Amino acid sequence: MITRRGPELPYKLVAGVTPSARQWLVASAKVSGATFSPEEPRLIPTFSMVLDERPSFDAIVINAPIGYPVGTDLGFRTCDREARALLGSRGNVITAVPGRAVFDEGRTFVEGLDAVTQVLLPRYRDVASEMSPYRQRQVYEGNPELSFFQLNGGVPMVHHKFREAGRLERRSLLVSKLNGIERVLDAEIEGVREHHLIDAAVLVWSARRAFTHTARRLPFEPEWDSEGLRMEFVM
Repeated sequence: MITRRGPELPYKLVAGVTPSARQWLVASAKVSGATFSPEEPRLIPTFSMVLDERPSFDAIVINAPIGYPVGTDLGFRTCDREARALLGSRGNVITAVPGRAVFDEGRTFVEGLDAVTQVLLPRYRDVASEMSPYRQRQVYEGNPELSFFQLNGGVPMVHHKFREAGRLERRSLLVSKLNGIERVLDAEIEGVREHHLIDAAVLVWSARRAFTHTARRLPFEPEWDSEGLRMEFVM
């Protein structure tokens, strides 16, 4: 059971978490009724430290896989296939994930893994080592492009986030929909790039939806991995 230290707070805390600068970029927000108040984002070295934050986060949406196929082969989970179909031209941001045995065997390189995911493998291992079924009452897997799809009324973003037009497109949508989100978007943190801040900002919006039980889930009927973890996206 997840407990807090200290007195009960007059608000709840939610967080969007994405890998950045070999750490985790955490954008948090206070939620009290209809009030949503983003806070200054910050880097936290390990996922265990994210989980140990006090006061603790009531909901976390993290841009990292939760739940893996068996074996070592790369593969697409049902949630990955549905997300790719939903995003259309932006679907290539959803990549294959390695099998769980990669982490059990302590591998640092996976044949056939795309370059970006290969770099992120230590971050994924960090999450895999901490996750268990009971934590899924607090921690959910997300993807920024899925969150933007939902925030944009079910329409994928037009431009890639690594292009200036894509960053402007995403920033404009966030600012138009979320009061105070500039506190995340305009933060200056060494080693953190603009697209990281944009990703964290939209993920904290999804974390609020997860906390209030209004988030959309992919797939509608989740599947479980060998450790009993749900393999699904929330958005």
